[in-house]
Amino acid sequence: MRVREKSQHVYLSSCGVIPGGVNSPVRSCKEVGIDPMVVSHGKADTIWDVDGHPYVDFCMSWGALLLGHADAEVVDAVGKQMARGSSFGITTPLERDMAEKVTQLVPGMEKVRFVSSGTEAVMSAIRLARGYTGKNVIIKFNGNYHGHCDALLVQAGSGVTLMPRASSQGIPEESLKYTLSLPYNEIGVVRDVIRGCKDLAAVLIEPIAANMGVVPADETFLSMLREETQAQNALLIFDEVISGFRVGAGGAQAWYGVEADLICLGKIVGGGLPAAAFGGRSEIMNFLAPLGSVYQAGTLSGNPLAMQAGLTTLSRLQEEGFYQKLQDKANLLLLPIEQLIEDRELPLQLHRVGSMFTLFFCSKKIRSKEDLATVDLQAYQRYFQALFHEGIYMAPSQFEANFISAAHTEENLRWVRDKIMRYLVCNYAL
Repeated sequence: MRVREKSQHVYLSSCGVIPGGVNSPVRSCKEVGIDPMVVSHGKADTIWDVDGHPYVDFCMSWGALLLGHADAEVVDAVGKQMARGSSFGITTPLERDMAEKVTQLVPGMEKVRFVSSGTEAVMSAIRLARGYTGKNVIIKFNGNYHGHCDALLVQAGSGVTLMPRASSQGIPEESLKYTLSLPYNEIGVVRDVIRGCKDLAAVLIEPIAANMGVVPADETFLSMLREETQAQNALLIFDEVISGFRVGAGGAQAWYGVEADLICLGKIVGGGLPAAAFGGRSEIMNFLAPLGSVYQAGTLSGNPLAMQAGLTTLSRLQEEGFYQKLQDKANLLLLPIEQLIEDRELPLQLHRVGSMFTLFFCSKKIRSKEDLATVDLQAYQRYFQALFHEGIYMAPSQFEANFISAAHTEENLRWVRDKIMRYLVCNYAL
């Protein structure tokens, strides 16, 4: 058992000045029954808490750190920019360079606008969709999390997965008037609702859901959404805040071969700094001010530090074999665990897409939020704690994704794999 006196002191003193002692609820680690991790620093695939204990990290800033912690090239690029200035609120060449890079990589994205968070990207894309179509209704899906804006925090994932319809107090019912939340991966139900909704502005989806654990959409489901939204003159919006640049340079669009009208990006696009983006076809994006009448703005949008970090990261992922090497790392960790579960018929489900994965403690495959009712949350808590005290930091919630970075070493991946397999054999194998 690791002694974490300094971590506990920081946490308890933070509680006096920060609600709950954290600035984002899942960081509280309440779901896994421990006091929050309090980090001192990180390098490559490892973080150290303020007590000096190392942990092999699979949270990776919730997927943002594709290159790992404190990557030397990113640190150098951001440091040089800091010396030139950290923020101007004025256009810089870096914004153009990043826009050219993103539109080169992401299918169907002819123009892009940068913002500071995934929540802001999705909120802005929704406003743009309504302005472009002249319609009001947004369809989203149960268990998909699109940030904490009022109209989308309904039947959401992430830290509010188990909450009811309006997943927070302080949201008037009127704010949800034009939001329909439907079952994920249910073709018949969703098709019927789309066909019957004449005021439909857009369908918004996480094509690879990562906020109820990793739960990919069926390809036939996405293809149906593409077909039906076009028939209704509505837009299809992919929330790729997590999957963008994670499963490949082209994101989930390239993975599935289904092209959306608007795409929201975050996490990796900022290279570990606060940045996000939304974009799509020029005819849609030109509805944004100053060209059009859909207003969106932000003082720190296109922040030069974030643009430098993003440019450096996106250039690295274009290197030959980058994603194959990432896949090889994921296979090294996960394939033997998958085989163990299959061979011994363990009541577990290992979901993975590329370098994203979730181990669900249940015997039924998860296809939707409704399936999460079968998950054993106490079993996940015991699993998390056992690994945590060995020096392994997994997502502190059953309903979040874990991430492998380019910085994870084969030595650490083997060590973690063996620890997980030993735990599963000792606790689940007959």
